[in-house]
Amino acid sequence: MKRIVQFSGWMVILIIVFALPVKAQTLPAKKDVLEKMCLANAYFMKKWPDVGKTIITNKERPSNIWTRAVYYEGLMALYEIDPQPEFYDYAVRWAEFHNWDLRDGNTNTRNADNQCAGQTYIDLYLIDPQPERIKAIKASIDNMMGTSRIDDWTWIDAIQMGMPIFAKLGVIYNDESYFERMYEMYKFTKEEQGENGLFNKKDGLWWRDADFDPPYKEPNGEDCYWSRGNGWVLVALARVLDIIPENAPHRKEYIKDLKRMSKALAKVQREDGFWNVSLHDPTHFGGKETSGTAMFVYGLAWGVNNGILKEKKYRPIIIKAWNAMVNDALHPNGFLGYLQSTGKEPKDGQPLSYDKVPDFEDYSTGAFLLAGSEVYRME
Repeated sequence: MKRIVQFSGWMVILIIVFALPVKAQTLPAKKDVLEKMCLANAYFMKKWPDVGKTIITNKERPSNIWTRAVYYEGLMALYEIDPQPEFYDYAVRWAEFHNWDLRDGNTNTRNADNQCAGQTYIDLYLIDPQPERIKAIKASIDNMMGTSRIDDWTWIDAIQMGMPIFAKLGVIYNDESYFERMYEMYKFTKEEQGENGLFNKKDGLWWRDADFDPPYKEPNGEDCYWSRGNGWVLVALARVLDIIPENAPHRKEYIKDLKRMSKALAKVQREDGFWNVSLHDPTHFGGKETSGTAMFVYGLAWGVNNGILKEKKYRPIIIKAWNAMVNDALHPNGFLGYLQSTGKEPKDGQPLSYDKVPDFEDYSTGAFLLAGSEVYRME
């Protein structure tokens, strides 16, 4: 009888042990995901009640720069699943303050960072199609298309800042020329920028810009693949695929690249669910990092939700990462910790911590909201 009791005890222990990973990979309830998204957003809106207030770090910048524009991308994603009037009003007031124009009123800019605000202007136009909402961003892109230049995206972050705008305009005006120019610019960055393009097909990851092309190496001898830089590309691919028609030209290539990146990212996720700032050198400022992780969650979850990525493989990765951000990075007041400041490589903005406030918080909040919007849609 004693031996049976001991065996039963071990069985209980084994059941508990094997149940733990399952619990860790449990999809949170939709209401819980939305609650965390609203918490992070409320923190940001409370901190920045004046939508036109300039951003002062090492210098003063207007509030429609790329960092803030990415926040509003996330806000619009939140509004799509939880259409609260205050979310819409907050975005409209921001756009109206800037007269629906780009940074410093420079409609002629070719800089994707300065065009990024146009993503939200277009989203707001689609809700209420007033011509002034789309005039400046369309003019900016049309000016670019009036030339033969396709080499503007010299850094991979620009793919996310600018590419979805071309996609949106192509759909609105039913004009495939936007899709073609978008692809030409993407392909140039991918295959020609720098020495041989910024995408390493072999590793399925991107060098941030030509400064990091081989022979540049990380301390461990690996190529330098910066987490957030790759996050920008994955977000861009998901957003573009979500916008363009099923029969749009080059769609298959975008899907192929998203799959390649996803496979590569799955291999280097940390045990705690986050990703390191250096994807192939965990010893180079190794540690949790929220912005890249949030972007990967968004891209991977979008891929699963749209039948592009295999749910069995990627669902546990997504849930593990989302739970890690919610449990380890999100403060009770909505602040997100472990966020790398602006920069272009692993060493920038280091060291990170749960409490450290980076130079800019807005793009991480936007990425977190984008991630949550797709986790929310998972079944």
